[in-house]
Amino acid sequence: MSDVVADVTSLQYERLRKELLEGEFPPGTVLLETVLSARYGVSRTPVREALGRLAQDGLLERSSRGFTVRRRSPEEILEIYDARIALESTSAALAAERHTAFDLARLTHLLEQRRAATDGAEAGRLNRAWHTALRDASHNRTIDELLDRLDGLLAVYRPGYTVKADPDREAVEHEQVLEAIRRRDAEGARLAMVEHLRHGRDLRIQAFLDAAPDA
Repeated sequence: MSDVVADVTSLQYERLRKELLEGEFPPGTVLLETVLSARYGVSRTPVREALGRLAQDGLLERSSRGFTVRRRSPEEILEIYDARIALESTSAALAAERHTAFDLARLTHLLEQRRAATDGAEAGRLNRAWHTALRDASHNRTIDELLDRLDGLLAVYRPGYTVKADPDREAVEHEQVLEAIRRRDAEGARLAMVEHLRHGRDLRIQAFLDAAPDA
């Protein structure tokens, strides 16, 4: 594959992935090479390659008509959360041991912004930014990359239903993790993150069930 084709494929992959995570193509949507190549004004080759990569990521699955945005059961979402809890709690423990002064200042600032946010969309963005900052503070690129993939698997299923989170509780739970990180208490940070993510998992599953057609 030439460098030009590789660049176009990479760009198309990032564009499609972004739209998938933003809910442009809900679970069950059939994605056809011909339609997408016309949509983006590119040939079918980079679209085909991008679709194949997204299938490897677990966001799509092959079907008789092309590629379909994957649907997942509550059990599969639980499996993804199990992996995320294991990895992100380890990330929190590493952050307690490895964080720099900059990492701590960034986490503190984002938490303060999160508490002050009154717009739901902005609060959600700050919540995700805080988790990203915590992962950065762990200084473990492999865990960060694995968590990014798990985030993608979960994000595809977010747009179709509303998760009724308690903003105040989220802020308190973030503060508990952050306090342990400040003390360089690795086990305390790990346990606080496990509790935080389990609460988020339970809210996600309940919202999924509430939105199910046969619920």
